[in-house]
Amino acid sequence: MQTRARRTLKPLKAAAAAVALAAASFGAHAAGAPAEIKIGTLYASTGGFAVASQGQFEGLKFWADAVNKDGGVYVKAYGKKIPVKIVAYDDQSSTSTATTLYNQLITQDKVDVLVADFGSVLTSVAVPLAAEHHMLLIDPTGSGANFFTKKTDYLADVSIPASTVWPVPLAQYLLKQHIKRVAIVYDGNDFDASQAETMKAQLAKGGVTPVYYHAVPTSESNYTVLLHTIKATNPDAVLEFGYPPNDIAFLRALSQSGLHFNMTFTIFPGQLLALMEKNVGVGGLAYTYTYPTPPLVRYDKVSYGMNTAQFVKAFEASFHKGPTFLDSAGYNTGLVMQYMLDKAPKFTQESFHSALLNDMSGKVTTLLGPFKINENGAQLGQPLPVAQMVPEGKGLKFVVLYPEEHATGKAVYPAPSH
Repeated sequence: MQTRARRTLKPLKAAAAAVALAAASFGAHAAGAPAEIKIGTLYASTGGFAVASQGQFEGLKFWADAVNKDGGVYVKAYGKKIPVKIVAYDDQSSTSTATTLYNQLITQDKVDVLVADFGSVLTSVAVPLAAEHHMLLIDPTGSGANFFTKKTDYLADVSIPASTVWPVPLAQYLLKQHIKRVAIVYDGNDFDASQAETMKAQLAKGGVTPVYYHAVPTSESNYTVLLHTIKATNPDAVLEFGYPPNDIAFLRALSQSGLHFNMTFTIFPGQLLALMEKNVGVGGLAYTYTYPTPPLVRYDKVSYGMNTAQFVKAFEASFHKGPTFLDSAGYNTGLVMQYMLDKAPKFTQESFHSALLNDMSGKVTTLLGPFKINENGAQLGQPLPVAQMVPEGKGLKFVVLYPEEHATGKAVYPAPSH
C-alpha cells in the first residue's frame, strides 16, 4: 500500500511542480509588463497639412478609445491585455518642428511604438531618426518612393500604397481608353514626383509620351499661366499630382480660367471630398477624376477589425459626422498595431516588424483592403481605383471606372463644359 501510494504521489508532485513553475513563469512574465503601451505620434493643428493630419489623428484616437474600453490590446509578449496611451505633439506642418518632436518621443518619452504624422513630407524626417534609434516607424500615409529603396527592419507603410504604385491603374485606364495626349503637372516632392515618374513610365509601355511634363514647387498656389501653357499642347487628359492645397488652387484656377479639358485628374478629392467641395465647389469638381478611397470604396469582407460600413456607422455615432479616408487610415493604423502586438512573441522593435512582415502581410484584409508589405516597408496592397465625380442632386457621386471588376458605371467623356 505504501509503495503504491508513493508511486501515485510522484506524478502528482511532478504535476504540482509543473503548475507552480508555469505560475511562477507567468507571474514573472506579467510582472515585467508595462502599465500602458505608449504610442507616440505627431499631428498638425495648422499649416498646409492640418486637415489631413487631424483626420488621421482623429481616426487613431477613435481606435485607442475603442480598445481601451475593452481593456486594452492583447500583448503576446506579456500574455495579457494592456491599455494604450497616445503621446502626441503638434508639429504645425513644419518638418523642423517635427524633427525635434519625433526625437523627443523617442529619447525623452521613450514611447513603445512610434507613428508618423500624415503624408510623405512630415514622415520624411521621421524615417532616418527611427532607423538611427533602431525603432520601427509605423507609417500611416507617407508613401514617397525614396523611403522604400532598401531592406529595413524599421519602417512599415500601413494605410496607403507606396506612391510608386498609385498611378498604375490610372495609366492602364488611359491606355485602355486610347487617350494619347496626356499633360502632367506635379509637385517636386517625392510623393508627387514618384507618381509622375510612374505614370510617364507606364504610358511609355503603351507607346504614349506626355505632351506636357512639368514640376512645380510644393508651395505652388498660382496655376493660371501653367493652365494656358498646358492648353496650348492640346491634351486629351490633364493630370495634376499635388497635395490638397495644390489640388484646390489648380481646380480653382481651372474654373476661373474659362479653359476646358476633356479629362482632368487630381489626387485628393477621393480622400477629402468635404474639404474639396468647400474650397472648389461641386461645379469645379464635376466630371473630374480622382482615386476613390475608403469609405467611398467599401470592403465588406475583412479578416480583422470592422469592415468599412461598420466603421462608418461607429465613427458617425462617436463624432456625429462621416469619416474621411484619413480617419479610416488612422483607425487602420491602430488595427495594424493591435495585430502586431497580438502576434509579436517579444516586446522588441525587431519582433514587431517581423510580426507585420511574416504574420500579417498577405494574410489579412482590413477596411482599407488587403494588407501587404515588402521587406523594404512599402505597402503593395490596398489598391487605388479610378473614379469620376458626377453631379447627383446638389452633390457628387463617385462612379468607379477601373479596374473593371470594381466598376460601377462608365465615364462621361469628353467632360461637359461648365
